[in-house]
Amino acid sequence: MTGAREVTSAAPGSLLARAFFARDATIVGPELVGMLLCRPRDGLWARVVEVEAYTRDDPACHAYRRRTERNAPLWGPPGHAYVYRSYGVHWCFNVATGSDGDAQGCLIRAAQPLVGIGLMRTRRRGATESELLRGPAKLCEAYAITGEMSGRDVCVDGPVGFRDDGTRPAVVEGPRVGVSHAADRPWRFSIDGSRWVSPYRRSPRAPR
Repeated sequence: MTGAREVTSAAPGSLLARAFFARDATIVGPELVGMLLCRPRDGLWARVVEVEAYTRDDPACHAYRRRTERNAPLWGPPGHAYVYRSYGVHWCFNVATGSDGDAQGCLIRAAQPLVGIGLMRTRRRGATESELLRGPAKLCEAYAITGEMSGRDVCVDGPVGFRDDGTRPAVVEGPRVGVSHAADRPWRFSIDGSRWVSPYRRSPRAPR
């Protein structure tokens, strides 16, 4: 992929339908890579380059033990946002997948900025182009995604959605970043060789 370019046209392609998300997270995850993440109100869009999958039987998943008020969006219906704070500081944006009542979802870890780069830089306090959306907390900051968006439907015209413009990049899989449980599951999906993908860091609490 080449460097980010500022364009002014509306985001191309079609909004992803609920049926896209109504599948296992490990199937949805790699197929989300290459889709466009759009925030129409702010004129932002970017290409998703990195996604992680989490399922109900996965000890790294927030819904692993039980349903709570916080993780309720993960239980469905699919195609709804689940936004939470990481370590009580940074927001992280996920989308519920699977069937209604079967808690699972995909974390959007990183994206390639395409449109609205100036606003992204303002929100990210002048970060370099490659660092604008390189990590889930940075992505949420640039897109102004907060806990108020948790539970919102991403399959209708709204604050945030995903669009398919037909791009199908080469996707590689590997272990997820920073999880201390199930650290070796290859459920991190990213564009092979993309400079916008976040660096891999294994949790020091994960078994060796």
